[in-house]
Amino acid sequence: MSLPTYGPAAGTMWRVLAIARRHAYVLQRSPHRLFDVLVWPVVDVLLFGSIGVFAASQATTGAQRVALYLLVGVILWHVVYQAQIAVATGFLEESWSRSVLNLMATPLREWEYIFGVALFGLVKLVVGVGAVTVIVWGAFAFNVAGIGPAMIAVAALLLVIGWSIALFVIGLVLRFGSGAEAFAWGILFVVMPLSGVFYPVDALPALLRPLAEILPTTHAFSAGRTVAAGNPMPWGEFGLAAAGTAGLTLVGLGYVTWMLRIFRKRGFVTRYS
Repeated sequence: MSLPTYGPAAGTMWRVLAIARRHAYVLQRSPHRLFDVLVWPVVDVLLFGSIGVFAASQATTGAQRVALYLLVGVILWHVVYQAQIAVATGFLEESWSRSVLNLMATPLREWEYIFGVALFGLVKLVVGVGAVTVIVWGAFAFNVAGIGPAMIAVAALLLVIGWSIALFVIGLVLRFGSGAEAFAWGILFVVMPLSGVFYPVDALPALLRPLAEILPTTHAFSAGRTVAAGNPMPWGEFGLAAAGTAGLTLVGLGYVTWMLRIFRKRGFVTRYS
């Protein structure tokens, strides 16, 4: 039986289709890669669409309010983002350097490793948020330091939220391997538009508002904006944020412990040897 023959043009077409099909199989076997295809466009629409709705509603009388929301949002966002990315990428550094097996062979306990990475992350957070604060103060005359200790309490909640979300990322990497790295860079950006970082929750589509109210970040950002506007701490919002943060931390610790147990039982450590 002779094999079919193709001309140069047809051969090129089949080779191109073969490469496209090969990448389709990769996407089919790695659904987390859909993050770039589907999630980022949705995040962009929700984030910038909601900012536009909020800005339009304040166009005549609330220009200063819009500026306050944006500047406070940028500063507080970097608190939670730097906290999460420092711990999550700290573990990824171990996987990239194939050091996971070495760490597990030492007397180092899991919580000691997490606290060590978080401690170094605090240094990076201070540098990053400090730079943002200086720019906001110098370029826009917004004095964050003059807000007082209430803002520090809000920032502390966001710090813990960032660490808690990083635990979920570590758990995902333990379970699914380095292919789950996309969540380290992108998981918080899914939370961003739903948390009302730069606008009140009312600017979101009505369908998403109940989901936004569940997130502790939503109440933390709301409390931070209230304090930044010169008003007393809204203890109701702060209490909801604190309760949500405590629950998220417990769930994060439980999840990463569960994934670590599976990691050891199924021998996933061989991925990093």
